[in-house]
Amino acid sequence: MQRLHELAHGPIRLVLTVVLAGLAASPTSTLNAAIATQGGKLDLTGGTAWINTAGPIRGEDLKGKIVLLDFWTFCCINCHHVLPDLAFLEEKYKDELVVIGVHTPKFPAERDTENLRRKVAEYRIKHPVINDADQAIWSRYGVESWPTLGLFYVDGSIVGGFPGEGHRAQLDEIIGKLVARAKAAKTLDSRPFVVQPESEKKHDGALKFPGKLLADAPGNRLFLSDTGHNRIVVTDLEGKAVATIGSGQEGMTDGEYDKASFNRQQGLCLVGDYLYVADTENHAVRVVNLKTRKVSTVAGTGQQSYKKPAKAPAKTTGLTSPWDLALLPDGKTLAIAMAGNHQIWKLDLEGDTVGVMAGTSREDIIDGPAATAAFAQSSGLATDGKHLYVADSEGSCVRSIDLKKLNVKTLVGGHDFPGVLFNFGDADGQGDEVKLQHCLGVAYGDGKVFVADSYNNKIKEVDPETRTAKTLAGDRERGDGDSPARFNQPAGLSYADGTLYVADTNNHLIRAIDTKTGKTRTIELTGVAAPAAPKSPPRFPRAKAIDVAAATLKPGQEIAVNVSLTLPKGYKFNAGAPLVYLVESPGTPEILGADVSPTGDKLDPPAETFTIKVPLAKALSAGETMKLKVSLSMFICKEGSEGLCTLSNFIWTVPVTFQDAGAAAIEVRNK
Repeated sequence: MQRLHELAHGPIRLVLTVVLAGLAASPTSTLNAAIATQGGKLDLTGGTAWINTAGPIRGEDLKGKIVLLDFWTFCCINCHHVLPDLAFLEEKYKDELVVIGVHTPKFPAERDTENLRRKVAEYRIKHPVINDADQAIWSRYGVESWPTLGLFYVDGSIVGGFPGEGHRAQLDEIIGKLVARAKAAKTLDSRPFVVQPESEKKHDGALKFPGKLLADAPGNRLFLSDTGHNRIVVTDLEGKAVATIGSGQEGMTDGEYDKASFNRQQGLCLVGDYLYVADTENHAVRVVNLKTRKVSTVAGTGQQSYKKPAKAPAKTTGLTSPWDLALLPDGKTLAIAMAGNHQIWKLDLEGDTVGVMAGTSREDIIDGPAATAAFAQSSGLATDGKHLYVADSEGSCVRSIDLKKLNVKTLVGGHDFPGVLFNFGDADGQGDEVKLQHCLGVAYGDGKVFVADSYNNKIKEVDPETRTAKTLAGDRERGDGDSPARFNQPAGLSYADGTLYVADTNNHLIRAIDTKTGKTRTIELTGVAAPAAPKSPPRFPRAKAIDVAAATLKPGQEIAVNVSLTLPKGYKFNAGAPLVYLVESPGTPEILGADVSPTGDKLDPPAETFTIKVPLAKALSAGETMKLKVSLSMFICKEGSEGLCTLSNFIWTVPVTFQDAGAAAIEVRNK
């Protein structure tokens, strides 16, 4: 959990204890008292932009909904850990609960809406997110740390605040009680609340948010952690496709390349014919046998754990967001950057055990013996055989661990006193004058430590002997050009024979830098395509079934369906969301033509009246009959508050008879 210091707090404060009737926290208090005494109302004003919605949402628009505010910032690993809990609650209470992410930035780069938009897509966040760039909402509610959750009742009053992570069970119980109370009082709004997730927008690029990579010069191979696609792409050093490891589906399945699955995996480490993978969101380490072309799990259970063993069985010990891997000089031990608990762990490949190598798990920058040192979201590893170099992202510094003495020191960046993680910037130089901003990757080569200075959009070169740092490529401006070289939050580096390979994460690209000249080029991938999206018919939950009188149509090989829609008063179409419809013939699917999509079709932009042309497999003659089913979903938003949107679904089922004197089209209406 991170804290924001020197911040003026507003008059309303999210209390740290929620008082609810029936909960052990306060058996003598009542829910009524808890709501009545906290003071303050849901107020979402002060943000600079909204993401995942068609427009801003006002607090008063959410009357009748339980609301959960998630105060977070996209650099924060603890905030990442909260996302699965939010997804669980959103699914369980999908008709009663609205989750809104309030993104209050730590780093200057996090104030930028476009940077935030990309992270919302990368992290697959499916609820509305407001950019609280000026800390207006944070200050209004007196929030002190990331993450903090604020719960509000259906009338907009504050129920309570929950700092830190791990509150799923408590929130589940409390929200359940709030829903029951609102239902009994008939004040609950159960209309579906829908959003437009950035993560579901079309992405045709070969790679999606590549996080880490590994260059294997002897084997002429590049291993690319295609993080957003949950897979590993293997090419030669010039980008020609060799293999794809993983189906592209999110999951934790072992097996052959096309069946295996990962979940936003990051770091890679090659040991002989085995490729080890930091499977970050699965909290596991996986291994790819490059000869048998199979994936298996070597460490982690798939569940996040806060245990910190000195030595424990690898396969039954939980990990916490492993972000990178490095092979230690003995050739049989992997170092793990355990970003989630701010430590460096080690995995004994022969003994199948894992345990803490360095760090107390306190999030800080503290040098000294490994047992008492502290890291801050370690996210990148590299070694020269004598030292393990660590990209300590939240400390904006590079650390060095003497592998013989097991002593930790800060190489560049950060600060020289403990307790504050806010000393960052962009400055070359020597020693303590060097400034970085949320560096995520390191690589070692030719006596230098190369640093992915992610939020500065730069690649820097550090001499570990003199502690001097200089910019190798990038000019801090966000971009994707080669001359001048520009990047967009690069996160992964790998060195091979004078070339530094870069995972240019937010550009979805792989770049290569000549380390002598700094000349940068973009590697054009050939033979690599995005994984195919799973094909399944659209769903129309809680659709209103509308029976249509039997229709008599002229014989032919095509049916025309004229659709007329009437929108609820005060609502309009979301112009950015197409109408989705599906045509079926219940009991006789073979009667439909090959051009009728089994996964549905779209009308973009949406319209109140339009015609659906339904081709048939053959011309139907007079006297023949069939049944036609048309399902439709329209995405509509409240006028004056375009961010408050809902779905209206309809299903029309029409018995059809063909006669020479029949009509030219079927007419259907939603009212």
